Amino acid sequence: MLKTTLSAVIITVAGLGLTACDVKKTQEGNVTVPKYEVEKKQAGDVTVPKYEVTPPDVKVGTTEKTIDVPTIKKEEKTIEVPTVQVTPAKDK
Repeated sequence: MLKTTLSAVIITVAGLGLTACDVKKTQEGNVTVPKYEVEKKQAGDVTVPKYEVTPPDVKVGTTEKTIDVPTIKKEEKTIEVPTVQVTPAKDK
């Protein structure tokens, strides 16, 4: 339960962080790609190897067992939990 809650909080914070960004282009870019000439010297022959794979035999099932299960009691406590406040860049 704690891992699920923590994962949800992290994903929410990451999502808010990405949506709160304000991106502006401040300069145009310029990229010059080098040009190459390629020439074929000889013809090739490719034969891909063949494999015969025999997978293991896996059987999944259930069995009834008697075990001791602890009981859970519920009590109310006040604890500190983390909070997150995000101010989008355009609102700064």
